[in-house]
Amino acid sequence: MTATVPTIALNNGVRMPQLGFGVFQVPDDETAAAVTTALEVGYRSIDTAAVYGNEAGVGRALAASGIARDELFVTTKVWNSDQGYDETLRAFDASAAKLGLEQLDLYLIHWPTPDRDRYLDTWRALERLLADGRTRAIGVSNFEPEHLDRLIAASSVVPAVNQVELHPAMANRRVVAAAAAHGIATEAWSPLAQGAVLGEASVVAIADRHGRTPAQVVLRWHLQQGRIVIPKSVTPRRIAENFDVFGFELSAEELSAIDALERDGRTGPHPAEFHAA
Repeated sequence: MTATVPTIALNNGVRMPQLGFGVFQVPDDETAAAVTTALEVGYRSIDTAAVYGNEAGVGRALAASGIARDELFVTTKVWNSDQGYDETLRAFDASAAKLGLEQLDLYLIHWPTPDRDRYLDTWRALERLLADGRTRAIGVSNFEPEHLDRLIAASSVVPAVNQVELHPAMANRRVVAAAAAHGIATEAWSPLAQGAVLGEASVVAIADRHGRTPAQVVLRWHLQQGRIVIPKSVTPRRIAENFDVFGFELSAEELSAIDALERDGRTGPHPAEFHAA
């Protein structure tokens, strides 16, 4: 590995790499090559989901890598149409088979889909998977504070992670604060706002000052604030660039300058309204 990635201690003691590799919107036939490149660069945490349709590609790359299983951290997610107790257990089995793994490291509810009102039953299934040792940690994705509060009040296991959209244009502070209050780690998806913040004058100036790219600066901003982050790319140069974020430090003033970019910059749907099948 070209760098030692810091780890975050989740609330059940499991340690998760703070920097991982995401494969959202990567076609399955391109996924194995992208993940292989990421593993060669040094990534050991891979984030996928059933709905991405590329768990098999991730599995092929993991199997071919020769990397010991205990050095890898693999996350996937149950999709909306598979929510419910029995449905989730079946969905987990299908995902694990595609990934070629007997045990996952982190299994997430992908969206709360409150209009379906099935996330409590889904969470009971995740609790069982955790108790049975099928996954080392369980969590949620895109949960708002009200969803977290309801889930925690009705269950015996607090989510280890809440994976949400978070970047300089949308710091999602209310969700981050709610997670922190419950001891839940925040993981950022779309950490670069799909590139929307990389041309900001303050980001470019900071990048120039450090001899880094704007993307590296934004990823460093996430890491220094204690978040888990999963940048995605299929371009080998960018995959390597996004991993090379440990040899410099942003000052308090630089962090504040990036904080100041916050606006209503959501790139994805709002969790309270999203209900895709």
